[in-house]
Amino acid sequence: MSESSPPLDVLALYKEAGALHEGRFLLASGRHSPYFLQSTTLLQYPQHTAVLGAALAEKLKAADPKPDFVIGPAMGGVVLAYEVAKELGTRALFAEKDGQGGMKIREAFSVMPGQTFVAVEDVLTTGGSVLKAVRAAEAYGAVCLGVACLVDRRKETGPLDGYPLTSLLELYFETYPPDEVPAWLEERELQEI
Repeated sequence: MSESSPPLDVLALYKEAGALHEGRFLLASGRHSPYFLQSTTLLQYPQHTAVLGAALAEKLKAADPKPDFVIGPAMGGVVLAYEVAKELGTRALFAEKDGQGGMKIREAFSVMPGQTFVAVEDVLTTGGSVLKAVRAAEAYGAVCLGVACLVDRRKETGPLDGYPLTSLLELYFETYPPDEVPAWLEERELQEI
């Protein structure tokens, strides 16, 4: 993206791909939300993924990290990590569930002490998944230069406090615990995601 290019309208891409849903959704956290961003629907289109990966890489370049690799949590961060790494001219890795509540890096990937990395995620809601990927790389002695995402939905920094964050869009959707769902949202059919 050149300096003369208009800013990328990330939400428009979600809408165009049919990946912005309105209704009443039961999130993995147990909270209810009137909106849901389904990144897998968006990232199935290589042309959108390439544009988003390039835009995220450009923002990272402006912040001046020169990572040895880019890592994303499986499955949502795999394709995005690849696209960002391609634009940054470095390796793309992913972390996967370890069966004990954390994440691990496959033996096929080489991570050495002192290597630097950027962790990427599609949408940050709490930051928990991408933090597990960060911790998996840090366990090898690698150093996190920052976290990057398409959409930052967080109201507070939470567990990612202390890691520089780059996002293409900040978009907060109010969520509600099951016993505090407002009447206007309660009227909508509940959908589990």
